[in-house]
Amino acid sequence: MTGTDHRQGEPMASDDTALRILSTGDVAGIDIALPDVVSVVEQAYRTLAEGRSANPRKLTVTPEDGHSVAYAMLGRDGERNVVAVKTSYKYGLHEDRDKQHYYTTLTLYDDVTGLPVAMMDCGRVGALRTPAVSALLARELAAPGSRSALVIGTGTQGRLALPFLLTTLPRLDRLMLFGTHPEGIRAARAQLRAHFPDRELEIVSDLRAAAGQADIVLATAGPRTPASVPAEWLRPAALSVLVGYGIAPSTLHRADRVIATSAAQMRVTGTDMADETGELRAVDAEFPDVLAGRAAGRTDPGQRIFAYNSGLVVTDIALGHRFAQLALAQGLGTVVPLWR
Repeated sequence: MTGTDHRQGEPMASDDTALRILSTGDVAGIDIALPDVVSVVEQAYRTLAEGRSANPRKLTVTPEDGHSVAYAMLGRDGERNVVAVKTSYKYGLHEDRDKQHYYTTLTLYDDVTGLPVAMMDCGRVGALRTPAVSALLARELAAPGSRSALVIGTGTQGRLALPFLLTTLPRLDRLMLFGTHPEGIRAARAQLRAHFPDRELEIVSDLRAAAGQADIVLATAGPRTPASVPAEWLRPAALSVLVGYGIAPSTLHRADRVIATSAAQMRVTGTDMADETGELRAVDAEFPDVLAGRAAGRTDPGQRIFAYNSGLVVTDIALGHRFAQLALAQGLGTVVPLWR
């Protein structure tokens, strides 16, 4: 029996007793181009805005002492006709990063044949999906003629941020990076060289000066970062995009316009951006509607815009399904007779 990706037309072989498992190594070995990632993620947003996909609110559990957190996310991609469940579990939140444990999986089902497609490690899917969303936010919301970008942070998101930004905004000609970890800086430089070998990376130490010169500020740092760019450091028409940490709450509250991938998720996960009264600034538009032309993004070239990038499971589903297609074409994965 076979399932089919009804957008791509590639076979998705399976049966009703077996599940294909794609390990971290399997997923890491799949070659996928950055424009392909951006296209898949954009399609997922547009389909959601059209009402053909479903992205319910995530479930979260955490113990009283906060040493771990777990999420469960269910969704359906109406373009690919795929249903999926994503789970994430992180343990040791009070420990250094090298002592923490993190596991995330995505299980996909074909909603036409009713057959399982694959279960995979979702780490790389998330690592690619998030900077692709930031790049789409920048494409749609940056001021006309934007030429400079500042990335704050050199973790997984920071390392891929500039290659994705150049994928959607190839005219950027000043690429700045602020980071405090030499290994992360080296990795970010290597990623840029791998995807855009003709572009130069500028490592900055004066964060205030760099923020004042950037058309786009992308904050991807971890919670322990010393960076915190306030609104008064930004250019009048700057776009600030928050993925992790690195910009202050004033960038949200003093923005002329606020766009979020999901207003509901921002209310849950963006509480560190609340003002002194504990309130968050209201969202002017959600990004899926902006992409679909149902809501306005930037309405004036001189506006200062704040964008909140929180993950939506429909983007994981679409990109995970694309990975499954590529993996099956290469014969990757292990078939387990799970229900036999």
